[in-house]
Parts: sequence; C-alpha cells; structure tokens
Amino acid sequence: MLRTPTGGAGSGTATAGDRLVSIGTVLNQLRDEFPEVTISKIRFLETEGLVEPRRTASGYRKFSPQDVERLARILRMQRDHYLPLKVIREHLDALERGEQIKLPAPGRRRDLLEGPWEQDEEEAPAAVRLGRAELIAAAEVTETELAEWESYGLIAEAEGGGFDAETVTVARLVADLGRFGLEPRHLRAVKAAADREAGLIEQVVAPLRRHRNPQTRAHAEATAKELAAQSVRLHAALVQTALGVRLQ
Repeated sequence: MLRTPTGGAGSGTATAGDRLVSIGTVLNQLRDEFPEVTISKIRFLETEGLVEPRRTASGYRKFSPQDVERLARILRMQRDHYLPLKVIREHLDALERGEQIKLPAPGRRRDLLEGPWEQDEEEAPAAVRLGRAELIAAAEVTETELAEWESYGLIAEAEGGGFDAETVTVARLVADLGRFGLEPRHLRAVKAAADREAGLIEQVVAPLRRHRNPQTRAHAEATAKELAAQSVRLHAALVQTALGVRLQ
C-alpha cells in the first residue's frame, strides 16, 4: 500500500511550512507497490511533464502527497494497462478536468505476457508478438534508436517475426541507461553475460522440456522462471558488492 504524508500541494518554490518530501522518500513510498521504480524513472516522468514537484531555494525537488499519488497512478497505468506516456498524459488531463476515463481491462496485456506455466496448458495463449511500430510506441523510443540497438544485438526480432513483449522492458532500460551516458556499444558485454546465464539455465531445464509428460514440461517452464529470477538477484548482488554500494 502506498504510504504518503498528509499536507498541501501546489507548484512553485517550496516553503518551510509545506509538508513536502524528497525524491528519495518518494522512492521508498512507491517501492512498496512498485519495487522496480528508480529515481531515474521519477526524474524521467518529471522531464516528460507528467509530474511537477516544487523546488527549494537551492533547487532540490520536493514532492507533495498529491505528487506521490499522481506518480502511483501513472505507474499503475503503465503496469496494469500497458499504456504509453502520451495516453497516460491525456487520461490525467481528462481527470483534472473532471471527466471520466475508460481504461483497458486491468491485467489483460499482463496476462498475455505471463508464461504458459501460469495457465492450464490447453488454455495457454500464443506468445505475444509486437510489431515494430507497436514496440516503438510502447517503449517510447525512436526508430533510429531501435535500429542502433538492433545493430549491436541488444534487441532482435523473435523467430517468425515480431518482437517479444519483454523487448519493451529491454528497450526502456537501454534508453534509461543511455541517459547516463552508457551507449549501446557499452552494453554488449551485458547482453553477452545475459546470454551466458540463459545458456546455463537452459542446460538445467532442457531435459524437463523434452519430457513427454505435460506437467513435467510445465514444471520446466516454472523452473526456468525461478532460475531466471534468482540469476537476476545474484547479478544485482554481485554488481553492488563490486561497487561497494547497497541499493535501498
């Protein structure tokens, strides 16, 4: 549940009497519901004009409870309804005008993104494929950026054409890292490491996937999912240890 302090909202320069919080506090409040949110994500939403925190005389961002709730609403629209920022902005503007909005059914796209191990094998839908234009719109990137990432092997079409739904996440992360000066050529090592980790996981689950029993094959997918999650956690821990930092 989102935790927000009580207090006033507005725009302009913050004063000593305002009950406002820093961007770090906002991050901690949001992470209960959105564990993957980052400070760079919040700053990006600010640069896109979706939230307008106040500024202290020294230029530090200060967020009101209304700002935090607005950020949570934005993140829910992205997570639950798979909406691009342009559409989210239109919805927020409509809400501010007192209009009612109609959102796609919650979880509709998300359910399609889940692996077949989340459903009965007979009812499992075909894997989602995004067209090029749909990927660009969903990830909020340009054709030029996408073409460059493809040239470095960071993004590739799936067998049979189209892009896997997870490619949207990859594209967004590559774009976010680019804002810190990390270019596609720098990220080739990350891609190579991910491919090696995937290869190790595949060695573990390959015998299960070849099994004739459907339940065993479903278990293989669940195992692959769990191993992937643990691999990500290990990778993050190793990077933090190497840098001597601890993420909150």
